[in-house]
Amino acid sequence: MAAGMDVREILEIEGPEQQFITKDALMNDKKKKVARKSDVSFKRPEGMHRELWGLLWTDNKDAPPIIPTDTNQGYKQMKAKIGSSKVRPWKWMPFTNPARKDGAVFYHWRRVADEGKDYPFARFNKAVDIPVYSDLEYQQHLHDDNWTRQETDFLFDLCKRFDLRFIIIHDRWDRDKFPNRSVEDIKERYYNICNTLTKVRAPQGSEPKIRAFDAEHERKRKQQLIKLFDRTPEQVEEEETLIAELKKIELRKKEREKKTQDLQKLITAADSNFDSRRSEKKQTKKKIHTPHQKINPTISTPEPSGIKFADFKTSGVSLRSQRMKLPASIGQKKLKAIEQVLEELGIEYSPIPTEDTVTHFNELRQDIVLLYELKIALATCDYELESLKHRFETLAPGKPLPVETTIKSEPVSSVLSSETASALINPNLSPDSPSKQKKLAEAIDVVNPNTPGTPNRKRKAALEQGNMLKKMKQKM
Repeated sequence: MAAGMDVREILEIEGPEQQFITKDALMNDKKKKVARKSDVSFKRPEGMHRELWGLLWTDNKDAPPIIPTDTNQGYKQMKAKIGSSKVRPWKWMPFTNPARKDGAVFYHWRRVADEGKDYPFARFNKAVDIPVYSDLEYQQHLHDDNWTRQETDFLFDLCKRFDLRFIIIHDRWDRDKFPNRSVEDIKERYYNICNTLTKVRAPQGSEPKIRAFDAEHERKRKQQLIKLFDRTPEQVEEEETLIAELKKIELRKKEREKKTQDLQKLITAADSNFDSRRSEKKQTKKKIHTPHQKINPTISTPEPSGIKFADFKTSGVSLRSQRMKLPASIGQKKLKAIEQVLEELGIEYSPIPTEDTVTHFNELRQDIVLLYELKIALATCDYELESLKHRFETLAPGKPLPVETTIKSEPVSSVLSSETASALINPNLSPDSPSKQKKLAEAIDVVNPNTPGTPNRKRKAALEQGNMLKKMKQKM
């Protein structure tokens, strides 16, 4: 059904004057009026289930519809009001672009209300500020033996035409009139003139902003890129191999430094533990000669070297046996080594926790862990020495190795304190008994004999590799 406005327009009957339609009126941003809900409440009929009543009853408290309908009214708020008023008139009119210097006239459609305004896209035209020099400035400051005045003027003309796009400037260079110039030469000449003019025209006492350009660096960079591009596949493969070998060497160096630091820590810990025990012995001897001295209720234990036992310095009652409990950070291999040594020495795994027993028992287990770590470090050094020996024999056959190939291990008496062991071992054993004189280092198995050990396996692989290299050299 046609609206009244459409009928008047068909019959050419003038209607009331209306404003031109605008964007805001077209999009209809007015908020929709909220309908007031009625306070009438409906009760659920008797005999109808609550679930069925909830499905039939709507949010607006209306009766259930007969046919399916769309209850979402959101899209209707943005419905455009087309044809409600007159549209804005457009006109085919001429215009000029302020960015052009030739005064060319173009035509386009434009609103009547925008007639006479500037071309809106002219603001996007950004021109590079190219400096202009006079004859006096060129003669006094810009003269160069390698560049003529005509060549310099031609260069600045191209820079102004192509907005400092030096690749295009190099392509448009007139090689018939002027000598051939590279891109670096063109850039160097342009930036030198700009920097010189900036310094000359700057007021006294001010620091002008200089544009840095290193032409020699650019030439070397391009030469390196050309050499890199012209490499053969063999050279590329050789370079990749060298880089891989360099990474391996750096990795070995880091591992060697880490092992050296760990070994140094073990040696320092052993020395500090030994010095602390010597000082403790001297203090106990002095206390024996002073019988009237008061007894200290708390005995200070030395700082552990390999095991850090729990410290009970808080107020309250605690069991002395808790001071003998091993921390959870001890690995299974170290626990097995401790059990093995205690079994060899004939010491109970959980002795009666007196003051002296706790102190000496903790010291003994610290020495066992320290000895275990030293044996691992010794096995690692022995393996590295064997590997270096085979490499030396491969590279220089027939020459003796300038260093000893065996490392002698010290007996356990130099690592474990005699008093600690004698206080915990069975007192019925005499000092000259075989169990007393047996080296504790032999009781600890760094590598389980039932399983293939890593140091032995690596040493065997290194030996086989050295033998294969010798056989290959003999065949050649």
